[in-house]
Amino acid sequence: MLLFRRNICLFIAVLLLSSIHHVAAQSSYYIEEPKLFTGGLVLGGNFSQIDGDNFAGYNKAGLNAGGIVYVRIDEHIAASLEILYSQKGSRARDPIAVATGYSYSDYRISLNYAEIPVMINYVNKRKSNFGLGFSYSRLAFSSESFTSYPAQIFDESQYPFKKSDLNFLIGGNFHLWKGLLLNIRYQYSLFSIRNSLPQTSENAPQFNNMWVVRLMYLFM
Repeated sequence: MLLFRRNICLFIAVLLLSSIHHVAAQSSYYIEEPKLFTGGLVLGGNFSQIDGDNFAGYNKAGLNAGGIVYVRIDEHIAASLEILYSQKGSRARDPIAVATGYSYSDYRISLNYAEIPVMINYVNKRKSNFGLGFSYSRLAFSSESFTSYPAQIFDESQYPFKKSDLNFLIGGNFHLWKGLLLNIRYQYSLFSIRNSLPQTSENAPQFNNMWVVRLMYLFM
């Protein structure tokens, strides 16, 4: 009877050790398959100017917010699609004088877009990535104002901005912690957003010129 108990105990011990070894072997060979789709949220700011408006400086700050989806193409390559609310424009306080004899100051342009960027990204082992692409923006509403001397009547409807804006994009995401990344991006209009200046009534093409700084959280 004592021998039987010893054999039973030995059998149970061997069975437990075999099970532990089997589980350990499985875990050592288990590799998590990367996700095909990864989604997230983005929130940050635009720092923009409009080239061609006679003012310089990335002085116009605006909101950049929305969602993003990555689609894995290869081990280190992923495409991304975003849907954003993006505020662009121009802002200047210092006065400038133009050939017509007028002086302008406190110039403000606010352009509010629904924007869809599409990019191809290279992703490294630390989950940081670098990408190139394009974005299509649709103008929702805009406003423009300035102070002139001598005083000038300004009819904004005479100088409308184009409804569409196509941009070239280049940027990088730097992995900070878990699903949190810091995004820095530069973008520029490929086609003019307006061809007339209200200050001078000249045919001068204007382009959105912008830096973007955002935080991105991906649901890994």
